[in-house]
Amino acid sequence: MGHPAAALPGGAAAAAGAGRRRNYARRYGWFIVPAGVVVLGVILFPWAFTLFMSVHDWKVGGGRLYVGFENYRKLFTDERFLWSVVRTLYFTALAVVLPMLFGTAAALVFNRRFPLRGLARTVFILPMMATPVAVALVWTMMFHPQLGVLNWLLTQVGLPPSMWVYDASTVIPTLVIVEVWHWTPLVMLIVLGGLASLPVDPYEAAKIDGASAWQAFRHITLPLLMPFIVVALIIRTIDALKAFDTIYVITQGGPGTSSETINIFLYLQGFAYYNMGYASAVVVVFFALIVSLAALLLWTRNRVRNA
Repeated sequence: MGHPAAALPGGAAAAAGAGRRRNYARRYGWFIVPAGVVVLGVILFPWAFTLFMSVHDWKVGGGRLYVGFENYRKLFTDERFLWSVVRTLYFTALAVVLPMLFGTAAALVFNRRFPLRGLARTVFILPMMATPVAVALVWTMMFHPQLGVLNWLLTQVGLPPSMWVYDASTVIPTLVIVEVWHWTPLVMLIVLGGLASLPVDPYEAAKIDGASAWQAFRHITLPLLMPFIVVALIIRTIDALKAFDTIYVITQGGPGTSSETINIFLYLQGFAYYNMGYASAVVVVFFALIVSLAALLLWTRNRVRNA
């Protein structure tokens, strides 16, 4: 038996439906109040307060002075901040591209059947299970110029030792090594899940047509994997942009300011120099940068999905 409103004319049915929705809202609307309070307290209020602080000259323990957009104007003339943006983009580019390449290659390898494949997969994803601070402490010891195991390994194969994170010219690539080691397994798992979901029929048809393994990968596997690759790309980009703990534990932004990314710059402004107004302006600009890149990546994902 159909719903009573189904027998009513169109306008009457719409009015009845609107009445039911209002009734549901009155009856069950209070259930969303706790969630609304949490959203207001945890998300909206901190952001509103950050915007409020960003237009003030406000130091911890001192007075508060309204300065309008002066903090933002100062940001875009602050060479230290501008260089931190460049370093952040440089670090992010390397920390995204390399895990994407190595993770995709690893997924293709682990998708094949070979002895002890399950054990190899388990060992490969172990770095992802460690906390960033623990990872940073272990790699800090390995990077030590005199006592680190990495320089000992280099000397064993006849290569000169490196200064690693203690040299301004190598500190960012060295930090990227840690990031690649830590997060390549995540990309591998995402792409491996995509490989497991691929249909078999296109490969059988390609085999009948005499396609080589490279042709099957180029024209079948890669296009079908692109949505999964883009998802991994979005996750890695956002994660690399906000990287802080590993960099701070290993270098604290040094030597000098050669590894000072936006997050390190922000931390120092807020919690070392206690310049909360200026730090809040950095937060707003950094948030705008992340949102812009995320929107670009989501647009790319939609284009790939609709292609």
